[in-house]
This record gives sequence, structure tokens and C-alpha cells, in this order.
Amino acid sequence: MTLSAVATRYASALADVVTASGSALRPQDAVAQLRSFEAVLQSSPELQNALTTPAIPGSRKKAVVGRLVDLLTLSRIARNFLYVLIDHRRITSLSEIIHSFEQIIDERMGFARAEVASARELTEPQRTALNAQLEKLTGKRIKMRFTVDESLIGGVVARIGSTVYDGSLRGQLASLEGRLSAEA
Repeated sequence: MTLSAVATRYASALADVVTASGSALRPQDAVAQLRSFEAVLQSSPELQNALTTPAIPGSRKKAVVGRLVDLLTLSRIARNFLYVLIDHRRITSLSEIIHSFEQIIDERMGFARAEVASARELTEPQRTALNAQLEKLTGKRIKMRFTVDESLIGGVVARIGSTVYDGSLRGQLASLEGRLSAEA
């Protein structure tokens, strides 16, 4: 099983827990709590080493995580999830698991993620109009992440999953070139 398949399996199990009726933890709170633990983990090479070294017993690793969970005031669900990752030696996959978890939650809530690249920073009205157009095209609510790509002359390129919507000037010129060469 590949690492991403493993991450997806753990993320899916966590999503099942937090989306169950009567869950004490909302999905967005679970993400925030796991991200706060991830930040602490990434800021300390000593902690990373302690949690990943096979020579240290799982009970000692859990004791360290338990103290951190208390300091960060994480929920019981987040704590238990971190314990499961320690038990199965998957704490090194935490970042990938969180990323998969966010994607799974978005899918379950009817959202699609769009990576949008533009030649310049888009204004708020442009972002709103683009969001409305992408929602119309996909039939889903869209969560957009914006980047500036200076190699674009103008326009935008949006990627939703494996589908690319190329509204860039470069893309339009390439399309025009293809049509003209097909006519020749």
C-alpha cells in the first residue's frame, strides 16, 4: 500500500469519527487541532526524533504526546487519533494525513478545491465572479486557493482535481494556433 493510500485510510477513519452524528468535534476544529500539533512537531527536531525512533517504547511516546495535547488543549478525539498514529508508527505521515483529511471532508460536504493561478493578484470582485463561474461549471461549491504565476501574460488557469480550465491568454493563443494549423 502506498503512503498516500495509507494517509487516505487514516484520514477517512478520522472523517468517519468527526462526521458521525453526535460527534463532539467539528471537522474544521479537528483540522485546526491537528495542525497545531503538527506545527509543534515540525518546530522541534528532538520531538520528531523521539516520536519516530523505534528504540523508544510507545508508552513513553504517548506520555509525551499526552502532555503536548494538554498544553495545546486538544480534544479527546484528536489525542486518541495521535495515539493510534504512534501505535502504528504513522506519526511521520501526519502532514499527509491532515491534507487527505481536509480533502475528504470537503468532498463529503460537497466542496471542490480549485488551484487558481493568475498573472496578477485578483481583486475581490474578480475572485467572486470566478468562484461563481467555477461553481456553475462543476455544480459544486468551490474552495479556491490563489497563486500568482508571472509566466502567464493574462487571464487565469484553474485546476479542479485533474481538470484544468485554461482561461489564460497563452492558452487562448495555443488554441487559436491549433485551429489555424488544422485549417491549413
